[in-house]
Amino acid sequence: MPTIEFTVPTDFVQVHLPDGRTLQGPRGVRAEEFIRQIESPAPIVGVILNGELHELTYAIENEARLIPVTMADSDGARIYRRSLTFLLEAAFGALFPIHTLTIDHSVASGGYYCQVGGAPLASADLEKLAAEMARLVALNLPFERREIPLAEAIAYFERAGVSDKARLLRYRRKSYVTLYQLSQHLDYHHGYMVPATGYLRWFGVTPANGGFILRYPRRHSPTEIKPIEDFPKLLSAFRLYGGWLEKLGIASVGALNDAVAAGRAREIILVSEALHEQHIAAIARQIAERGETRLVLISGPSSSGKTTFSRRLAVQLLALGISPYALELDNYFLDRDATPKDENGEFDFETIDALDLPKLGADLQKLVRGEEVQLPRYNFKAGKQEAGDVTRLRPGQLILLEGIHGLNPRLIPAALAGQSFKIYASALTQLNLDRHNRVSTTDTRLIRRTVRDARERGYSATQTIARWESVRRGEKRHIFPYQENADVMFNSALVYELGVLRVLAEPLLRQVTHNTPEFIEAKRLLAFLEWFSPLDADLIPDNSILREFVGGSILKEFKVWGA
Repeated sequence: MPTIEFTVPTDFVQVHLPDGRTLQGPRGVRAEEFIRQIESPAPIVGVILNGELHELTYAIENEARLIPVTMADSDGARIYRRSLTFLLEAAFGALFPIHTLTIDHSVASGGYYCQVGGAPLASADLEKLAAEMARLVALNLPFERREIPLAEAIAYFERAGVSDKARLLRYRRKSYVTLYQLSQHLDYHHGYMVPATGYLRWFGVTPANGGFILRYPRRHSPTEIKPIEDFPKLLSAFRLYGGWLEKLGIASVGALNDAVAAGRAREIILVSEALHEQHIAAIARQIAERGETRLVLISGPSSSGKTTFSRRLAVQLLALGISPYALELDNYFLDRDATPKDENGEFDFETIDALDLPKLGADLQKLVRGEEVQLPRYNFKAGKQEAGDVTRLRPGQLILLEGIHGLNPRLIPAALAGQSFKIYASALTQLNLDRHNRVSTTDTRLIRRTVRDARERGYSATQTIARWESVRRGEKRHIFPYQENADVMFNSALVYELGVLRVLAEPLLRQVTHNTPEFIEAKRLLAFLEWFSPLDADLIPDNSILREFVGGSILKEFKVWGA
């Protein structure tokens, strides 16, 4: 019979790094102590231990595999930006106690647009705010993590007059909530933080449109603050959506959950859809009133509902007596052997140079002149262009062209620029958990895509999440730089949609295997979705943009009338 020996645990613990090195430190020491021994080109703000994301304050008690999380990683960027907003809140509250601060939405050049309740802040006030933030950073004050009974936290926020946060927490299932404290400032933030203010050296505060932009580094330049670009059309789209939320009487997720609990779900859905339809009809009227328009270009990032939007726009144009002709951009791909390759030597189908631009331009000009055109049809299996339909536009007919490069000025000949109408469609969510916790537009689109991929393509949530980083890179290169070229922006977000998507996405996300890179993202999305009261998909109208993702769209088989 084998002899069983008991060993006494040592006072030290080892962690194993991805490069094969092993570090040793005292058992129970914080992860922060280990990462001080690691050289990294980007600041480290978190760690993955045995497949789980943790803060740097996490005490390591047992041997573990450790992966540093830097500001160049998606999780690290979120940790940094979340911590920076907490720093902003503390500084703002100390300087302007009678004002309210709302972290509103992100801007493409790297920042959050913030609104101030009460009198607007002058430039000198914003300089004081930035100086106070810098002072707190220099002091390297700790962010203290505190677990507080839920009822106690709700009572605290009610006393402090932070009703939207108290409202949100009433729908929390767990009996406690994690709050963070910086000096006298105590707040809830959805997600992990850095250990102390000293980590937050890179930021800026810039006045903008009656509020200001809290600027942060982008992932590709994690220690650099980029110049702010103008974004008037994007801001206008967010303001329009903010007006919609006011009409619905829903300023936060807590208010949405209250409305659902009060039996207002059907009303919210119908009014939200009516607001969408009004906007689509207004866009159609704009196109009709510009009599010279012969080409409508529609662009936007993944899972924005561009296909359904295009078809609903076509219906509205038909109602105005305008017959649109849908031209498929995918048929203009170059033959496979002529397709450009990316930095990894793989075919790059997302670059605009993967399209046969000369043929597209020639065909568009002929169609606009009323000439007969032999259109191409792309054989994706063979990787070659083939002869497609022969067509000619009728008098007054216009072309609908949807694709990721729709706003890139290189897509169409300069001679057609004055005859084109450009639309940018995206899910520009403005409904936030509360005034300090944003709902990311990217998260909304990823959840949409997860549900659609599972239903239409048989993809697992793991597969969808694994592809998402590549999708995002393509958007940043080929779509976002051109969004302000649009004549109009359409916000495809629906205030109620995450309640519906939660029911469908949760079972998919729970199937993601532990100890995979995708598990961390799935776990984060599951925690996020818990804040939304579930809604039945049967309540959604059959022409809704949301039907593109959950199924059952009446527009799926709708064919835009051709010549």
